[in-house]
Amino acid sequence: MDRKVRWVVETGVLLAVLVALQAATKPLGQIVTGSCVNMVLALGAMLCGLGSGAVVALVSPVLAFLLGIAANVVTVPAIMAGNLVYVAVFSLPGLLKKDMPAFRIAGWLAGSVAKFALLYVTVAKILCGVAAAPLLASGVLKEKMLTALPAAFGVMQLITALIGGGVALAVYYPLSRAIRKNGNT
Repeated sequence: MDRKVRWVVETGVLLAVLVALQAATKPLGQIVTGSCVNMVLALGAMLCGLGSGAVVALVSPVLAFLLGIAANVVTVPAIMAGNLVYVAVFSLPGLLKKDMPAFRIAGWLAGSVAKFALLYVTVAKILCGVAAAPLLASGVLKEKMLTALPAAFGVMQLITALIGGGVALAVYYPLSRAIRKNGNT
């Protein structure tokens, strides 16, 4: 298969799986949905590379909002940035040709912490902190969101990033071996 066609197909499949998992797990809460999202992002980064992973990281929050899976437009750019950081850090071992468990584990831990830190600062400290007054005045933020958003974008982001990335790592090596064995390198 042509490389460009394969890239489009892989990216489309990742995006479809991610959105389907978001929709299917939404009633189960943030820990399940967030973990599933992070698992797909991490697997995409490791199996398909930074390009596919980055597209999925950026497009999926927009689709989630448009499909009613994510409820607040004000957090979409922050989620896009957090996802992109997660995918970029998870992709580093592959980009550096260091596809060894120790490097993948380091990427998982660093990516999880980086995503959490970026989302916490962006949402809890900036959107719900220094930028809260104008966002409240414009109606973009509601008063009750000032407590709900920091909770949703705090430690829970670290937990879901660690769970999703951990599951992705657990299946990555057997999955990549099966893909290579079937001649789909």
